[in-house]
Amino acid sequence: MWPPGAPRVRPVSGRRSKPPAHGEGSGIDTPDLAGEAFQQGFQTFFGHPRYAAVFLAINGLILLAGERFRRRSSLAADEVADRQREDTELVAAGRHSAGARAERAREQAADTKSDRRLASLDYLQATLIGSAQILALLAGISRDGVAMVAGMFNGLSRQDAARFAFLLATPVILAAGALKLPDLAGSESQGIRGPILVGSLLAGVSAYLSVRFLLRYLRTRTLTPFGIYCLLAGVASFVYLGVIQ
Repeated sequence: MWPPGAPRVRPVSGRRSKPPAHGEGSGIDTPDLAGEAFQQGFQTFFGHPRYAAVFLAINGLILLAGERFRRRSSLAADEVADRQREDTELVAAGRHSAGARAERAREQAADTKSDRRLASLDYLQATLIGSAQILALLAGISRDGVAMVAGMFNGLSRQDAARFAFLLATPVILAAGALKLPDLAGSESQGIRGPILVGSLLAGVSAYLSVRFLLRYLRTRTLTPFGIYCLLAGVASFVYLGVIQ
């Protein structure tokens, strides 16, 4: 999907949104532990660009397969989410005049409905979805992409799978950043802390805007374009790195 390794943040509407599922903690612990245990080995063995190209193509196949072989429960969940969103938008529009206020009200109502649906996940489902993020230790695999596919495999609508994937990514990315803080505080970071801070702030803003766009996009569209892009880019990169270069 979006470039692997890019920062991702929790989506924000006009209000503070309560973390959804009671099983969410199970979903975030697994990749943290796996990353801490196997980070060095993965970086050493799979750090070659050609491996990243292969896994980028595999990531595309995962996204395409996730859409092609969706379960009926996930498709039915799409219909339920669409009906609930239409209902909440009508109610919200009736309470406020047109404009930014009405749009915020619609987003808040839709987020609340989504959180309630995600709260129905049990611990096993949350663990399975969260564990899929372990694949992101392989350069080229999208953490959010595989989490979305895992969510749809467990019966979530595409919209809810995307929201849950972004929520799960937040503590994992924060943990990864905390793991690198000692390097930033060390002597080898002298003179570059300012650019790192500016780059981090800009990355956070761009990630926030990207998440908002993707959450809206995936309400009515599929992961297929991202899958095609990853597959073609992975194959082209492998040919360039392995044959042409």
